[in-house]
Amino acid sequence: MRHFLEELEELQRRLLEMGGLVESAISNSVRALSERSEARARQVLNNEARINQMEIEIDDCAVRLLALQQPMARDLRFLTAAIKINSDLERMGDLAVNIVERALSLMKQAQVKPLIDIPKLAQLSESMVHKSLDSFVRRDAELARQVLLSDDAVDDLRDAIYQELVSFMEKDPSTISRSLDLIFVARNLERIADHATNIAEDVVFLVRGVDVRHHAETQ
Repeated sequence: MRHFLEELEELQRRLLEMGGLVESAISNSVRALSERSEARARQVLNNEARINQMEIEIDDCAVRLLALQQPMARDLRFLTAAIKINSDLERMGDLAVNIVERALSLMKQAQVKPLIDIPKLAQLSESMVHKSLDSFVRRDAELARQVLLSDDAVDDLRDAIYQELVSFMEKDPSTISRSLDLIFVARNLERIADHATNIAEDVVFLVRGVDVRHHAETQ
């Protein structure tokens, strides 16, 4: 039993290590865009393989523990949550790479507009990611619920960014390509926030045994 608990602790440690890599990738992807830094962009691209490898290793570990230990109750919820969180983290890493690809294109061209709203959207999304992982470590359902409640603010800001960029494209067709790149960046940041929401939902299920997907606002 002690060995099993140690393996659960190791699995959580590796998940948090992966979470740290992903948080760094998200931050560097947006800074690559705002600072027009190719070095930061390359850092994100170079770390992608490590994130992908960690996803495989964590999945293998969790599945092995499920198969060999046949855990019950809370330990079972932890392992199923770990597998889902692992997948969400890997997808966030992919989305950071998507942002970097747009940043590499945009940094070679004149800016459509000062980057104010997109860094703000990034800050909101990054905060949700950090809080969701923190809630997982602390088994804090209330902190996880705060993440769920933050999702609307992200959606509202994304919509405002879309509307502004569409108006730029309508007024000046020469900005279409650059504006579309920025729209894709905003979309990827919003999807990162969605994955943070998924993690927060998993934490609520882990702690309380309650599934809040699709009706979080009623919990």
